[in-house]
Amino acid sequence: MLRYTAVSKQDQIRQQVIQLIEQLAVGDAIPSERKLSSDLRVSRLTLRAALDELVREGYLVRRHGSGTFVGEPKIAQQLTLTSFSDDMRRRGMIPDSRTISLENVHAGPQVARALNISPDARVFRIGRLRLADGLPMAVETLHVPVSLVPGLTAAQLEHSSFYALLEERYYVVIASGLQTIEPTVTNEEESRLLDVPLHSPAFLFERTSTTTGGETVEFVRSIYRGDRYRLVAELSHRREPTMSALSAVDGG
Repeated sequence: MLRYTAVSKQDQIRQQVIQLIEQLAVGDAIPSERKLSSDLRVSRLTLRAALDELVREGYLVRRHGSGTFVGEPKIAQQLTLTSFSDDMRRRGMIPDSRTISLENVHAGPQVARALNISPDARVFRIGRLRLADGLPMAVETLHVPVSLVPGLTAAQLEHSSFYALLEERYYVVIASGLQTIEPTVTNEEESRLLDVPLHSPAFLFERTSTTTGGETVEFVRSIYRGDRYRLVAELSHRREPTMSALSAVDGG
């Protein structure tokens, strides 16, 4: 038996506002709440709830004392092993990177576990700001063993892809990686670098990458702006093995 779920008034208004947004350009102001509530024949309370949701999702941006404006479209982040630079270029955007810091430090327990090295081993701890079309997208803290990239300088990382540098200068090719993702909010330093309000929604990415030989190359912790990203995963149905297939396996 089919079941039909009623669409709430707030959802209806949300869709109508999205249709309005699609006719406007990024940075354009939408009509005032008073005008919208009149045009859409809905209460200010219902309209405000719908607009609040669209602000949280990044469709709209509120500016105190100025109004509500169309936000930048979110970038769909595919959950695959690719460099930030390559990903942005595929989307027709110009990637860039600014080196915030580069330190030669002891790995310490957490980084040592991630890189499978001694806590006393030396690593480069690199802070970078990742940009697309000149806009800040992510703050990245990268750890890589000094022995793997001797002589690495901040200038080499400026405006370049770390993966490309690894391959072209150090002949190290990334083959696989393990990445975790969780929601978070930005702290003061991250908010300043990303040009967002304090405690803005964000994604925390942590990744380790290895070569074909199984050597762990990097441990990266990245904070991505929640208002500019949405995560996309391609899913497939995995069939359970049939009895005949099981028998064939058991028969070895």
